[in-house]
Amino acid sequence: MSERFERVIAAIDAANAADPNLDEATGRPASVLYGERMSEELDRLAPDAAEAVKIAARGQHIERWTSPRESYPEGRAGYLAWRTDLAKFHAGRVTGLMAEAGYDEAERDAVASLLRKEGIKRNPDMQLLEDVICFVFVRHYFTPFAAKHADEDVMRILTKTARKMSAEARARMAEEFDLPPHLAPALA
Repeated sequence: MSERFERVIAAIDAANAADPNLDEATGRPASVLYGERMSEELDRLAPDAAEAVKIAARGQHIERWTSPRESYPEGRAGYLAWRTDLAKFHAGRVTGLMAEAGYDEAERDAVASLLRKEGIKRNPDMQLLEDVICFVFVRHYFTPFAAKHADEDVMRILTKTARKMSAEARARMAEEFDLPPHLAPALA
């Protein structure tokens, strides 16, 4: 990859290194670890992905801890407002770092669109990013999530996750993960 790509990835990691939330297993900032996991999963699923997707994957949760869910009202409307505001924040933050690294406006706009999740199911790059997000969730965060929630909530979340994925990614996930029999239908 180019020098400017390396600079923007390093800048994303540096911003995320300030995350006060540490991963229990590694003791590392949770946001840095999440970004690395996104990049690793993207490299595994689509090693030839566009540079815009690689940047969006690494920066998808940049400085997320600065906007806690608790700062928004309870309920679905509060949750959706939080997610929308986060997407805009992430897009602005990452594209600012891209500008500093020398990316032009069109390149920054492509990444911003991905981070705002525009064109899911229509834009192949957006769909790829969403597939990566879902794989990272199931591979690294699903088991702890499932342990804290009732089976019906777990099934609902897994079903919603699967709906966001491409048919190819759902099939691959079904092959790669040994889900309990009562959850496997969520990927159908």
